[in-house]
Amino acid sequence: MREIVVISGKGGTGKTSVTAGFAHLAARRAMICDLDVDAPDLHLLLSPDRAETHEFRSGVAAVIDPGLCANCGLCAGMCRFDAIAAGPRAHKVDALRCEGCGVCERFCPVGAVRLEEKLCGEWHVSATRMGPMVHAQLFPGEENSGRLVALLKKEARERAGKAGLPLMLCDGSPGIGCPVISSLSGADRVVIVTEPTPSGAHDLLRVADLCRHFRIPAAVLVNKFDLNPDGCAALEARCRELGLDSLGRLPHDEAVARAMADGLSVAELPETPVSRALREAWERLSALPDAARRSDPFHHKPSA
Repeated sequence: MREIVVISGKGGTGKTSVTAGFAHLAARRAMICDLDVDAPDLHLLLSPDRAETHEFRSGVAAVIDPGLCANCGLCAGMCRFDAIAAGPRAHKVDALRCEGCGVCERFCPVGAVRLEEKLCGEWHVSATRMGPMVHAQLFPGEENSGRLVALLKKEARERAGKAGLPLMLCDGSPGIGCPVISSLSGADRVVIVTEPTPSGAHDLLRVADLCRHFRIPAAVLVNKFDLNPDGCAALEARCRELGLDSLGRLPHDEAVARAMADGLSVAELPETPVSRALREAWERLSALPDAARRSDPFHHKPSA
């Protein structure tokens, strides 16, 4: 099974729109996975029908049993995060401040404190018009997004294998942080969506370096190239120097906004410049070899 992850160095480059378009072009032969668990939005275009919902629990937080608490204040005095405050009859824990270090549990003289696993979010298995989808939502302020991404990928792989699907198509997070690193694990090919702006070029180089570190072949798709043709040419020249494959260019097209307003992917639109360019990018991507078929994925002749 081939695993493709679509990422971007920064938010707002069109990564999710590209993923949705690729999902349509895959013709229901792909397991779709939204790995942007902090701010997922692929569901806005795919309108998933949830078949399963599961809790995601990770990390721990302290809980004080008011029936056992002697209200001595020792735990509050030892807490370095100011997560424990006195109450009228017992001390209480502010779950948003608690780091789960366990000091309060260890030193409570009456054993009134315990550490409990935290409910951090939910993950879902859904049906969409483009095929099955695994996605999640991390609750605001919660951590361990990388662990949730790893869980989603594991579930997606297992379910894709059982369904006999030849492709797993993942919408990753922007940036180079923990959830992005987790999303790259086991990937055969990375698609980097960028734009011809100074910030787009800067962040492209950062995420390309991340792919190089994990020796995963990357291909670049430049969105809204015609807003800055000179910047686009310079960006593509730099990609060639780095040995990154090119998937082409997407023009700035008002049809994208119309598609989003209608809850559609760009590829579902009638023939437009951007839908045609996206289809060509998908064909180039489908023809590219993956890491498993290369002795060195970052020392090869880049495609034209």
